[in-house]
Amino acid sequence: MIHQETLTKYLAMFIQELSNAGIENVVISPGSRSTPLAMLIAEHPKLNYYINIDERSAAFFALGIAKQTRKPVALLCTSGTAAANYYPAIVEARIARVPLVVLTADRPHELRDIGAPQAINQIHLYGEHVKWFTEMAIPEANEEMFSFVRTTASRAVSIALLEPAGPVHLNFPLREPLIPIIEPSPYADLDDQPSVTVTHGHLMPNENVMLDLSEKLKNTEKGLIICGVLDHPYLQDSIIELAEKLGYPILADPLSQLRSGNFSGDYIIDNYDAILKETQYKEKLKPDVILRFGGMPVSKPLMLFMKSLSDTEHFIVESGNGGWRDPIKKATQMIYCDEALFCNELCKKVNKKENAQWLYMWQHLNNISRSTVIQEIGDINELDEGKVVLELIKGMPENSTLFVGNSMPIRDVDTFFHFNSKKIRVMANRGANGIDGVVSSALGASLYGEPLFLLIGDLSFFHDLNGLLAAKMYQLNITIIVINNNGGGIFHYLPQSSEKKHFEVLFGTPTDLAFEHVVQMYNGNYSKVRNWDDFQQSIEASVETKGLHVIEVPTNREKNVEVHRKMWKHVSMEVDHYLRGDQL
Repeated sequence: MIHQETLTKYLAMFIQELSNAGIENVVISPGSRSTPLAMLIAEHPKLNYYINIDERSAAFFALGIAKQTRKPVALLCTSGTAAANYYPAIVEARIARVPLVVLTADRPHELRDIGAPQAINQIHLYGEHVKWFTEMAIPEANEEMFSFVRTTASRAVSIALLEPAGPVHLNFPLREPLIPIIEPSPYADLDDQPSVTVTHGHLMPNENVMLDLSEKLKNTEKGLIICGVLDHPYLQDSIIELAEKLGYPILADPLSQLRSGNFSGDYIIDNYDAILKETQYKEKLKPDVILRFGGMPVSKPLMLFMKSLSDTEHFIVESGNGGWRDPIKKATQMIYCDEALFCNELCKKVNKKENAQWLYMWQHLNNISRSTVIQEIGDINELDEGKVVLELIKGMPENSTLFVGNSMPIRDVDTFFHFNSKKIRVMANRGANGIDGVVSSALGASLYGEPLFLLIGDLSFFHDLNGLLAAKMYQLNITIIVINNNGGGIFHYLPQSSEKKHFEVLFGTPTDLAFEHVVQMYNGNYSKVRNWDDFQQSIEASVETKGLHVIEVPTNREKNVEVHRKMWKHVSMEVDHYLRGDQL
């Protein structure tokens, strides 16, 4: 068999097995050494492929697709620094538990470490930021190698999906010539090839652990259910049913998917960040037990509150073996099992509690805080970052998606995104919490979702302007709300803000950019709002028309801090007034 035939069959078998294992989407960064893989992916009848020229953008674009579809996505690039540019998104995917199959083409062994162009050491390039790495063999034409390449493809997808999910890396050394044979189709006779089927089950909760826990909770009135980042569509009802049985409030992070949906919000506490920020009566809010699902919530006041609890039993439920999401080091017990099965089994073992005084207190505090927040922000006529969230949710249609940038936007969403029935799915890159790649991730998520809105700060938007090319190339429908306070607004809330001498240069970092020109370059629709009527009209126009829409909301950093602190002070006064009455 000649080299081209060997190369074609070997790689076609690999790609066919990726498809058999569940890969539907591939993001390709153009390059020379990856030519045979790219051409064969383009020829596959069942694979959707997307070209993204900037490798950093490409990787975050793939990440967004995987988050939206809840399915693994493959990612392909050439050798050299192209592979290094995937690094930030791979780090995010690892911590955020997003399944990616990263394919990097490489120089063959005889061209390594001798000064050949575009050749770097790609062995274990991503270190411990991938779940699994393997160096693929040079293509050979024998059954042993064909079995190897098929099995490796199936194994890669399986490991990426296995809880906790994450990225895997396969490195392909390839010799020239690099052009595969695509006529006749290399897949014509592969439908009946042997295939490896991998079945993933759900980890059952330990029966003895469940019995012990149910006995403990039967007699524990003061409990909290705390939900961080979760994105399992079947989990919402199970957690709410458990809360109803136990009489425990659910402190629901905006990324828990529990703040919006067609279910009861009676047990959802969405203002805990404001409640816990400055109250003098935290002792009255102290639970005896915490059941926590998902990653750590965004809220720093909640994190500090949990960290301060010395006698509270803290049970963390993890869906996959090996995860350890306990940055405050307060876990009493890590319970590894499927979260929905855990909730369902516990519901069977406990009776519904009648004494609801603890729950009523949290519900009342939540109502007080919510009404105070809405009143304080509602009275503001000028453009304000917190009010953007309230106005945006008002204008978003049902069954839409909100992708949120890091730094201040995610914190404002935590404060101002209140429970509603619109079924808004909320996503963010909260693995490594970086401000890079957010535009590309949101654009990837916009491929297969309902109307998608990205709420992002000006610095994060600047970081990923290259990502807008995907919107132009694939005519994606997305509305991007850029909160432009001309710099790093979050630093005004940190101790650095008191150091006036170097603050603006080192942390404020104003850029004075005119984003309108960039949006026009990518054939997008741009509007800069002057008031809230402008804002609502811009949102309505973006919903009614397709394409890229960028809505810029200019705000003032110093004024934003002033408004937030005044609001939090009023919330704390109301919370303290209620708790001072010794309602428990």
